[in-house]
Amino acid sequence: MIEIVLLAMVALFVGLRLYSVLGRRTGHEQPILRPAETAAATEAPVPAADLTVDRPDTGGFVYEEPATPGIRAIVGADPSFDVARFLEGAQAAYRMILEAFWRGDREELRHLVGGDVLATFEEAIAAREEAGEKLDNRLVQIERAVISDARLSGRTAEVDVRFDADIAAVTRDREGKVIAGTLSDAIPTHDVWTFRRSLSSGDPNWLLVETDEAD
Repeated sequence: MIEIVLLAMVALFVGLRLYSVLGRRTGHEQPILRPAETAAATEAPVPAADLTVDRPDTGGFVYEEPATPGIRAIVGADPSFDVARFLEGAQAAYRMILEAFWRGDREELRHLVGGDVLATFEEAIAAREEAGEKLDNRLVQIERAVISDARLSGRTAEVDVRFDADIAAVTRDREGKVIAGTLSDAIPTHDVWTFRRSLSSGDPNWLLVETDEAD
């Protein structure tokens, strides 16, 4: 599974096609973007109001039914965990990670991504640099973001977030000539990113640790 995801991401990011646009958990303790409207969820979503902790009004659904047991377990272990705010932060992280990868910012990625995903991103950046290629990509919009699953193992929490987004992708050569893609035609992408955090850690940030193509 890891090899398949990594190959898909490399092909995606070189501009041939943005398929599984990223994905490995990364969170953010402070919300930057508001959650995308998720009323069109394929599985029955659960409104934020059903949670037993205080949260801002998001005006939409934030998690799907399969995530309910895991979310309640995480809230039970860490009462400060706020689902709506987490989703807002995940959307911000989605944009930050994509943009850092596209411009080849390894330092920023190391603060947001962990494990095999980070190694894969760095390898892809190095290969791109060696080929003299640059990505001129743009996240047009996040159409939908929803927590699709969650789990708690010991003190380690993991949350899966499904992102449906439109991305315009262009790959340029050393001279700046377009060799693949176009900024005038956005590509729909459907991905699941997994974010992980140790609840025993004093660091409130979540790391992106896995990515996969959404069903």
